[in-house]
Amino acid sequence: MPPHLSADRPAAQPPSRGTVDALISQTRRLRGEVDAVRREAPADEGDAQGRWQRALCNLALHQLNDLDAHLAQLRDGPPAVPVQPQAAPAARTAPTASRHGSLLSRVGSAEWNLLTDEASWSGEFYQILGRDAAAPPLTLDELPSLVLDEDRPMLTAMVTDCLIDAKPIDGEFRIKRPDGGVRTVHMMGEPVLDPDGSTASMWAVLRDVSELRRSQRTVGETGESLQRQQHVARTERRLAVELQEAVLPPWRGSLRFPRQGPRALDVAAHYLPSSSSALIGGNWYDALELPDGETLLSVGDLTGHGVTVTSGVAMLLGALRGMAVAGTRPGQLLSWLNQLIDSTVQPALGSAVCCRYLPKTRTLSWAQAGHPAPLLFRDGTGRALAAPDGVLLGVTSGAVYGQAEESLRVGDLLLLHTGGLVPRRSKAPLPGEAEDRGETAAVRRLLGLAPRFGEARTAQDCIRMVVEEYGGTEREDDACVLMVRIGS
Repeated sequence: MPPHLSADRPAAQPPSRGTVDALISQTRRLRGEVDAVRREAPADEGDAQGRWQRALCNLALHQLNDLDAHLAQLRDGPPAVPVQPQAAPAARTAPTASRHGSLLSRVGSAEWNLLTDEASWSGEFYQILGRDAAAPPLTLDELPSLVLDEDRPMLTAMVTDCLIDAKPIDGEFRIKRPDGGVRTVHMMGEPVLDPDGSTASMWAVLRDVSELRRSQRTVGETGESLQRQQHVARTERRLAVELQEAVLPPWRGSLRFPRQGPRALDVAAHYLPSSSSALIGGNWYDALELPDGETLLSVGDLTGHGVTVTSGVAMLLGALRGMAVAGTRPGQLLSWLNQLIDSTVQPALGSAVCCRYLPKTRTLSWAQAGHPAPLLFRDGTGRALAAPDGVLLGVTSGAVYGQAEESLRVGDLLLLHTGGLVPRRSKAPLPGEAEDRGETAAVRRLLGLAPRFGEARTAQDCIRMVVEEYGGTEREDDACVLMVRIGS
């Protein structure tokens, strides 16, 4: 069953690609304008206003670059991972900034005068470092005391290179605030030289990038998690497909029965995957020639998807075949299958039709467990066989299943299918039209193929007609169809 959203909690809709592309264009246009302002700023090192303007422009460019990268990732999602054709796209969400901060934080400024040993900090600089604005600014020698031990050598090296070699400062480090909180800050700065070329002071601007870096880590972790989930899903699907192919009879072409001869029974089958899920469902079909010359025919559906369900189908088919070879009749066979499902560690629900064909008398003996009845096509018309009593497998312990018999003729077509083959009717009936629901609508659509089946020469031809009619239909579950043509 597909998951449903709670009525009082609607799903959040992701921004459209067009909206994100428009934001990226605006960000890049603004980045170009800011860069133009930065280039026009006064280059005189003695102009404090010019230095401040260039610093703010550099910081703005950093922020706009980060914003551009985030928007591009929001648009493109995590790195692409190959998936199976039926894979339902996984849902993607973009991380948001913490409620306690912003991705684009305020900027603080500071200057240290090496000639007078004076320092001046802006209010934002105090706020970012979490220090009391009434306290004196820290000197350059004292500043590393705020930094975590692991990052202290980096800050010391940046300040030393700035003061001695006149290199600009541009780096990030973590500080521990007086309240015990740890923040990540980004510092940019340059030395101010006196006329003889020696360093007279150093200025710097600081911004808190904790939320931005936390957001980037979340993006990376989310992308890695998604890739792991996709890898697990691909692996599970591959295993389920391999297990299904190992258990089910081949469905490309007619099924062969060596003992019965070429004209006794003509059997073909087809498996149709879900259009909304990449996982393999619990649908199965089977056709097995028995030692006494009779034939076992069955279709069924075990609830769920994936390897667990496919392994459950393998268990049921193994038991089904074993009991049929031992001569168990369809009604008793379903009773024992029900008991088997009821006793498993992971109980499930399932539906099934089990038939035993006797070629000497052309008699079909069959039973069903909450499953659509076989359809019989004869002389260009079709009908559903009258179903004996039978509840779903796994519903109740000790369930008893009725058994019915049907006399068949040469040229008759017998169609067995699972419920997902023909989706239920979703639109309202037209005026004056009776309302069709569930299985009735599905059966009537299949019976409508009777005239075309009458023109078919083989069971495989009939299968092709079914696939042409319903193969492209959007279906929420896997489905399978088994077609049997009675020979002479």
